[in-house]
Amino acid sequence: MPNSEITLRDVYLASRRIRLLAQRTPLIESQWLSQQTGEAVYLKAECLQVTGSFKVRGATNKIAILTDEEKARGIIAVSSGNHGRAVSYVANRLGITATICVSDRVPKNKREGIRRYGTQLVVEGHSYEEAEAAARRLQRERGLTRVDPFDDPHVIAGQGTVGLELIEDLPEVRTVLVPLSAGGLMSGVAIALKSADPSLRLIGVSMERGAVMAESLRVGRLVELAEEPTLADGLAGAIPLDNRYTFRLCQRYVDETVLVSETEIAQAMASALEEHRLVVEGSGAVGIAALMHEKVTRLEGPVAVVLSGANVDLPLLLKIASQQSSSDLQPEPLHGG
Repeated sequence: MPNSEITLRDVYLASRRIRLLAQRTPLIESQWLSQQTGEAVYLKAECLQVTGSFKVRGATNKIAILTDEEKARGIIAVSSGNHGRAVSYVANRLGITATICVSDRVPKNKREGIRRYGTQLVVEGHSYEEAEAAARRLQRERGLTRVDPFDDPHVIAGQGTVGLELIEDLPEVRTVLVPLSAGGLMSGVAIALKSADPSLRLIGVSMERGAVMAESLRVGRLVELAEEPTLADGLAGAIPLDNRYTFRLCQRYVDETVLVSETEIAQAMASALEEHRLVVEGSGAVGIAALMHEKVTRLEGPVAVVLSGANVDLPLLLKIASQQSSSDLQPEPLHGG
C-alpha cells in the first residue's frame, strides 16, 4: 500500500482478508431515534462484533499482511482496551505470541478481556502516553512487531470496512455519526463513504473530557490534552505528534465535530439498553447522545450511527440504567477509568 494514499481498493482488499475473523454486523433501524429526530435513523451495531468492538477489523487486516518472520517475532500493541482485545483475539486464532500494554486507567473488564486469549498484559503508568512508552521500550528490547491502534494504513483500511458495509446496506444514507478518538475508525469510514458520495456528511462525536482529535481539528494542528476520567474511556488517549495519517484524513473528510457530556453519554447508554436491548459502552454511545441532545447543526436523513463497542463493565451499566430509570442520575462518579 502506498504511504501517500489509502484508497477504496485498500478497503475492499481488507474486507476479503478479515471475513474469517470479523463479523459483518447488522444495521438496525431505530424507530425511537427516528421519532426523536424526525429523520430515519439506523444503528451500525459494531457492539455485536466478535470482540465487542470494531477494532478487530483493523487488527485482523494488519496482522494478515505481516511476514512469517514478523509473526514469529511476536507482536505488541498499546491500547485503551478494545484494540488490545482485538489484537489478542487475532493472535490467539493465528497462533502468534502477543503482548499488550495498557495504563492503569483501562477498566478491569477490558483488561480481563485481553487476558482471556492468553496474552501477556503489561499495565504501565497512569496515562495512554506512559503505556505507549512502555510498548516502544518492549518492542526495542524484544524485537517485537508493532500493531498500531490507529495510525497505520492497513488498520485504517480494516476499519473502513464498517463504512463499506454501511453504504452497501443503506446506499441512500446522507449523514453518518462516528465516534472520534485518534481517528482510525473515522478515517477508514470516511474513505469508504466519501469515495461513494463526497457530499455525504460525516460527523465526529467525542466526549467533552480530553477530546484530543476534536480539539486538534478545531485549532488546525495536533495538540496535547490531559487525559481525564470518562465513561467514554475507549476514546481517551493522546495522539502522537508524529501522526502520519489520521489527523490529515480527518481534516480532509470530517464535516463537523460535536462533544457530549458525561450525563448525556450515560443517558445514551441506558437508552440503547432500554430501547434496543443493546449493550453499548460509553465510547460507542456518543453518537446516540449527540442525536438525543440535538448536537448536530444540520441533520439530513437517512442517518446512520456507528455504535463502536460493547465492552462496558456490566455493574457500571446496570448502575447507570438503574439511575436513569429512577430519574436520579449522578454522572460525576460514573466514569469508566
